[in-house]
Amino acid sequence: MKFIFHIILKLTFLASLMPYLLSEKIYNKYEVRINPQVQDSLYYSGKERGQVDAKLLNEASGIAASRTYNNLLYTHNDSGGEPIVYKLDSMGNSIGKIKLLNTHNRDWEDIAVGPGGSEGKSYIYVGEIGDNEAQYHSIRLLRFEEPNADESEVEVEPEVIKLNYPDGAKDAETLMVDPWNGDVYIVSKRDSSNVLYRAPVDQLDEGELELEKIEKLPITMSVGGDISPDGKEIIIKNYWVIYHWERKEGESLAEALSRSPVQLPYVPEPQGEAIGFAKNGNSYFSLSEERFRIKPILYQYYKKQ
Repeated sequence: MKFIFHIILKLTFLASLMPYLLSEKIYNKYEVRINPQVQDSLYYSGKERGQVDAKLLNEASGIAASRTYNNLLYTHNDSGGEPIVYKLDSMGNSIGKIKLLNTHNRDWEDIAVGPGGSEGKSYIYVGEIGDNEAQYHSIRLLRFEEPNADESEVEVEPEVIKLNYPDGAKDAETLMVDPWNGDVYIVSKRDSSNVLYRAPVDQLDEGELELEKIEKLPITMSVGGDISPDGKEIIIKNYWVIYHWERKEGESLAEALSRSPVQLPYVPEPQGEAIGFAKNGNSYFSLSEERFRIKPILYQYYKKQ
């Protein structure tokens, strides 16, 4: 019975992707946009950069670009994977890995890069924030300084920060770090209106803190997000849509996200949970888990000038 239910679930999910897939194919061929909500003036449609090695990354669940080194992306597997952050180039080729010591991958769901413990340095944040059954009283944030890119394989001892929700356990798959001040943001997934939570940067060094509940967002089923390196754009995606917000100079993230978003072009993926801006902020990448025998492809969406 479980097998039949699983098959029905897969077919239902695939059916839900068809209108979006058809819309992108029609636009790419005829430049006619069926979905009027998609904003075509900001970014071009996605371009395939390359196939990612599915033996290493069969459940890619997050992606983030280095803020220090060019042509370097960080990604990782979902729950149960090795405690490793994999390094890719912008064509999806594997170029190394970072092993996180004395930890495990309970349910790593997203990754971000931003400021951190030492001023002027760039840090990688891994969010162990997944909780499908909403059973864990606390979640974890793993933080470490970006290692030297010349070393293909390195080991690091991450700082472990324990996070507690103020309103009970939640499943989440979206982690973002504000480049303006280093605050960490988490977006819940399974509620009808996803909720934005904040971990203030000045409390991260304490090792444990309670998240601040900020606001409900006009979106649901969020599976990934990022803030542009200049802090002026925010993207959050679910399985069907990429949402985009513009942020004014000096504006808080909450103020920017309180406005209605626009939808950006998105090539539907079998289970796309990873999205992140490029180092220069002029494009964003998306990457899917391997599903339905479809190999993971790295897509890049360039900003229109």
